[in-house]
Amino acid sequence: MTAAMLFSLTACTKQVHPKDPAENITLVLDWTPNTNHTGFYVANALGYFEEEGLNVTIVQPPEDGATMMVASGQAQFGIDFQDYLPPVFTSDEAIPVEAVAAILQHNTSGIISLKEDGIDSPKGLEGKNYATWDLPVEKAMIQNIVEADGGDFSKVNLIPEYVENEPAALQQDIDAIWVYYAWAGISCKQAGLDTNMIYFKDITPEFDYYSPVIIANTDYLASNPKAAKGFLTACKRGYEYAIDNPEDAAEILCREVPELDLDLVKESQEWIADQYKAEVDRW
Repeated sequence: MTAAMLFSLTACTKQVHPKDPAENITLVLDWTPNTNHTGFYVANALGYFEEEGLNVTIVQPPEDGATMMVASGQAQFGIDFQDYLPPVFTSDEAIPVEAVAAILQHNTSGIISLKEDGIDSPKGLEGKNYATWDLPVEKAMIQNIVEADGGDFSKVNLIPEYVENEPAALQQDIDAIWVYYAWAGISCKQAGLDTNMIYFKDITPEFDYYSPVIIANTDYLASNPKAAKGFLTACKRGYEYAIDNPEDAAEILCREVPELDLDLVKESQEWIADQYKAEVDRW
């Protein structure tokens, strides 16, 4: 009887033992929420992060970008682009950031323009207004594809302008914009615009890089390997769900971010579902 009572007390003690507190993680996006980010919102909404013992807060980037926020430790994970990271890795000052996962297998970005403007190859940018972010790597890539097509980069009109509404800009003073097709390209299609899209990867093979990528604070990875692996495991489940269930994933994203347009998200999600993994076996 004594043994039975002891066993009963022990069992009761185990049942009421508090769970370990959730690890807080901040994920900073590269831009406003869109279908590049669906896997994160799915993982949050369906409890995948919680199952890994994580409490994940998703925030939008500050003016100096996600990378610096991750480097400073204000966020443990973030989103950036592979073409933006070389300056980070070649800086004289060591910046504790590294890429840990590819959201997309290929670079789905390129130059979009109205079909009526006749920019059906990079050489066609000669004499046209291109909206530039005025970044060295951006302008170098534009120069590369124009010259690879036999064009003269000096004849491209570089107009410093941050475009937030691509359909409106293309119908005003801008002829060409660097966009990611899954979002801005679909947005132009839904606006009824007939467009040309020139993908960088189709002109220069070296430009077929992962884009975007998940980055992490290097010191955090070293100090918290279990939480870091749990985070990426949950992300994988989120993106695999979005691949298999694009319509449901689109609705989850819109529930989590109500200001998004459901029609745009659904069509974008349908298009990008085949791009997350592309030809590889797993995300």
